[in-house]
Order: sequence, then C-alpha cells, then structure tokens
Amino acid sequence: MAWEGSRPSLPSISSGELRRGLWTCDCELALLPLSQLLLLQAQAFQLRGDLLLLLPAPHRPSGGFNVFGHGFVRLDGRLYRLSNYIKRFMELSSHRDYKDYRETLLSRPMLFFTDVRTGTGPSCQEKTYALLVNTRHPKIRRQIEHGMDQVISSVFGESYSLRFDFQKVVKSFFPPGSEVVNGEDLSFAYEFKSDALFDFFYWFGLSKSTVEVTGKVLNLSSTSPAKKETIKLFLEKMSEPLVRRASFSDRKFSVTSRGSIDDVFNCSLSPRSSLTEPLLTGLPVPGVLESEES
Repeated sequence: MAWEGSRPSLPSISSGELRRGLWTCDCELALLPLSQLLLLQAQAFQLRGDLLLLLPAPHRPSGGFNVFGHGFVRLDGRLYRLSNYIKRFMELSSHRDYKDYRETLLSRPMLFFTDVRTGTGPSCQEKTYALLVNTRHPKIRRQIEHGMDQVISSVFGESYSLRFDFQKVVKSFFPPGSEVVNGEDLSFAYEFKSDALFDFFYWFGLSKSTVEVTGKVLNLSSTSPAKKETIKLFLEKMSEPLVRRASFSDRKFSVTSRGSIDDVFNCSLSPRSSLTEPLLTGLPVPGVLESEES
C-alpha cells in the first residue's frame, strides 16, 4: 500500500476488465468520489441551488440509476436536497407491490452515497463517495434474488422484513484507519406486511433478516483525463437499458482479477450502440420515488 505523508492512500483495486463491446459492465461494485460522478454524468445529475436532481432520460426511459437515499446528500461540506430517489426503507402490502419493487431493484444499477473520513488531526479529510452496485452482474443479482426468495420460503405467508447491507464490503475497500461516517446509508430494506392473523415470528423479531452483499470493488477514482473519458464511457454503458440478447455469449462476463487501476484502463470502449427490445420498463413503483422538487 502506498503512503502519502503520514496517512495511507486509497488502494487501486480492480475487480474487472473493461472490454470492447460489452453490453453489460463486467463489474460487481464500484466506488468513486461523488464530485467526479457528477462531472462525468452531467446528463444524469445536476445541481440546482441546494438541490441535487436526478434527471430523466427521454431517449432511454428504462436506463439510468436507481438512487437510494434519505432526502439529503453532502458534497464538499455542503448539504443538498436529493430529488427523484428511492427511499431506503419501503413498506409493501401486496404481492403486486412486491413484484414491482423487485423488478425495479433489478432493472438498473443501484447508487448509494456515503461519507468517508481519512487521517487524523490537521490532516483529517472527509469526502463523499458514490457506491455503484451492478445488479446485472450474476454474482450481485444472485445475492439479491436469493435473499428475497429465501426469506419468502421461511416465513410461510407471515409478515417479514429484509435488509441488504453493503457496509462491510465498502469498509474493506478503504485503508485501515478510514472511517465510513454514515454506514447506514449503504443499505436498503423493505417490509412486507401480510394479512396473517397471528404473526408471532414477526412480533418477536424472528422474521427480520439481513443480507451482507459481497463483491469485488472497482476503483473508478482517477485524475487522468484519458482515464476519466474511459470511466465516462464505462458509466454510460453501465446505465444503459437492460435488453434481451440472442445468446448468452453476447453478455458473458470475463474472469475478474485484482490488480492496479492501470491494468483496468489498458483497453478502450467502443461507442454505444443503438438498443432495442427493452427487457424491463423500469417504471417507478408507486410510492417509491421521492422528489424534493416541488
């Protein structure tokens, strides 16, 4: 691990390769500073006064990101209201609500915000990072689907709650001594309320489960203009609408590896192709999207 003065620098961790012509990104999880995300994805995010707005994309309505939050996000020491986000806790009361919520979760990459503090004393610094969760990667998708399926099979029609947590994998990404200030923001949960007459297991907290999602983290932090352009294309590809492909080989993933950030960016990305036959509409679940712009 490299050192800058008296504090360790961020590790350059690669968990995938950016290959030419990928339809879905060969990436499980990724981290980058929020300021860099806003710069590279200006067509998707915009600051308007004290509002961070997630912009719609008329030309790709089922693309973009599912942003999870609690209504506010901090950037460069300033607090902004968050618009068009999914609440980190949802209450579902019907199987249709559940189906729509599940489809929405898996239709786009997830995006979370968290503050990370490094160093101590005068050298202490705090920065807001964006965590990207690629729900199209088989390993990530399998953990989410398995967690949801498993809790259903264990409650026998009773009420239950399920929480997905990314704190552990994010904390392991940063150097020792770093502090994830608001780790609870790296999670989301839902509660399904059934009409069962007696919910003994739910009342006593026995039907409340947590899934700690694991995966390799791709470091998208870079100051190189050339690499920033590659990261921009990478993010655009990650947020493209989910489409049907003719064969599995068209969307297979490469073997992931752990190396330096330079190893990741030794290849180029082709321009985005036109997309047809959307698999998921990505329509917002009633009551899921919150907007502060009113």
